[in-house]
Amino acid sequence: MAHTTEVLVVGGGATGTGIARDLALRGIDVTLTERRGIAGGTSGRSHSLLHSGARYAEADPVGAEECIEENRILRRIAGECIRDSGGLFVQLEDDDPEYFDEKYEACRELDIPAEVLDGDEARRRVPDLSANVVRAMAVPDGVVYPSRLAAANAADARDNGATVLTHTPVEGMTVEEGRIVDVELDGAESVEADYVVNATGTWAGGVAAMAGIDVEMQPNKGVMVSVYYDGLEPVLNRCRPPADGDIIVPHDHQVILGTTSIDVDDPDDVPEDDAEVERMFEECSKMLPSVADADVARTWWGVRPLYAPDEASREGSRGISRGFFLVDHTEGGVENFASIVGGKLTTYRQMAEQMSDFVADRLGVDAECVTDERPLPGADDPERLDAFVEAFDARSPSDEDVLSPSVRRED
Repeated sequence: MAHTTEVLVVGGGATGTGIARDLALRGIDVTLTERRGIAGGTSGRSHSLLHSGARYAEADPVGAEECIEENRILRRIAGECIRDSGGLFVQLEDDDPEYFDEKYEACRELDIPAEVLDGDEARRRVPDLSANVVRAMAVPDGVVYPSRLAAANAADARDNGATVLTHTPVEGMTVEEGRIVDVELDGAESVEADYVVNATGTWAGGVAAMAGIDVEMQPNKGVMVSVYYDGLEPVLNRCRPPADGDIIVPHDHQVILGTTSIDVDDPDDVPEDDAEVERMFEECSKMLPSVADADVARTWWGVRPLYAPDEASREGSRGISRGFFLVDHTEGGVENFASIVGGKLTTYRQMAEQMSDFVADRLGVDAECVTDERPLPGADDPERLDAFVEAFDARSPSDEDVLSPSVRRED
């Protein structure tokens, strides 16, 4: 006998768990399935930066506004799922001062708090900062702990009636008369859903193909290197057009050096090149010289869920923020199926809200989103959050060092 549900959400990253939570809080019966543990894909293999919007302010004001809006919301609802570290955009001697000025003016226009510091004041705030820093701009960047964030969303979805399945990949879909009538899960009963949401990120193309739908994704890998380093408070961003090795993200006793941007063919077969790791040390140490000799704690590669049609329109311009896209597959011949692709970890909740609005409308459910005001469960209790991480096997390399020792993954 098949498991029946109103909505099946495929993909248990931040966006998928956010959708499941949002729909469950609207009183909709939801089942979420994830082929790994929660946050086992891109969400848990990111550099975990909570964007202020400053990175995109001069190139993509809409994307920057999305970031600062969600940044403020997460500070209200996410508690110990984030760290309010602040951030600095630093201009080195070789960096274009006009780019710095343009970014600063764009931040002011978008109401992104920004304060210009001279090099001496920047070094007072970050004593190990390079002597080559001419000036810096303080912005409200922060840090996201994606394991905790996704697990807390999954827990709230579950506690409001959702079914959450981990280590249960989708094996196939049956389409009849323009509707998905059955979704086959590995090692479990099949699912009959009124509506199916594809929130699998960079794997969205493969999942959509099971329903005969073409979703063109362009997987794009980036390396992160976590090194032992105490005492860094703000996120450090190199104030130049986005390039390799221009972000340093602080944790308690480590910092994350990132990242690269390289297209790959298969998100499950990502070449791990030592030269990319070496480049992180080379570039990031130009901002913070002492990391050049820091010991490596762990290294991982993440794969960005880039939407190929959008990437083609950019002609490879890394400097422009990537937005997110809700793709209704009715025009492709499947009326109860939609995918959400692209976006950033910072905007996961907004992505979830838009998809949940869309699905609720299709189901004829008149209920508003409440996730912008409702705190995540356990938000102010790290031990409870880490219990959620353990329950949903949400351990991930992005925040492995922050989790309670009893929860950390044994390699």
